[in-house]
Amino acid sequence: MFDNFWFNVQYGINHVLDINAYDHVLFLIVISVPYLFKDWKRVLLLITMFTLGHTLSLAMAVYGIISVDAKLVEFLIPMTIMVVALYNVFTAGKKAPSEKVGILFLSTLFFGLIHGLGFARHFSKHIRDGENKLIKMLEFALGIEIAQIIIVFIVLFLGFLCQTIFRFSKRDWVVVISAIVVGLVIPMLVHSKLFA
Repeated sequence: MFDNFWFNVQYGINHVLDINAYDHVLFLIVISVPYLFKDWKRVLLLITMFTLGHTLSLAMAVYGIISVDAKLVEFLIPMTIMVVALYNVFTAGKKAPSEKVGILFLSTLFFGLIHGLGFARHFSKHIRDGENKLIKMLEFALGIEIAQIIIVFIVLFLGFLCQTIFRFSKRDWVVVISAIVVGLVIPMLVHSKLFA
């Protein structure tokens, strides 16, 4: 029982930390880079909204409620990262990240829905006959949340180091990191199968 639980949790952790599918990590970087450690409650709520969206769309796909063209989803995932990264670049130093909370949370939930659709086909292959899909998804979601907390902690810690020890301005930190992510996402969009 516990072995099965831990296997599913690890599956969720590995999904986020998979070096070959770093789109999830890139999204976490751009969603958390404007924040500091003192904003940890807001950041935790944001990544939980993302996990919720990811789990909802995964559930709808696994139970056959929705079906979306894989090529479209593969294009939309890097597009969501690009949107948030560009938003960071153009708003860095202009507005506090605490403003327009509703829009930010709803956007994160929506982006989570898209990212969940991208993983649905792969997840479905790992469900064995007679296995409780809902329990497996919830355990998987717990793994995702744990991995996301680890990534966000690293981003916040690096932000703390760069802004306190290396005296980066907050604006420069957000712009530089978001610009790097834009540079990593452009090839993902260009090589998308949607245009193949």
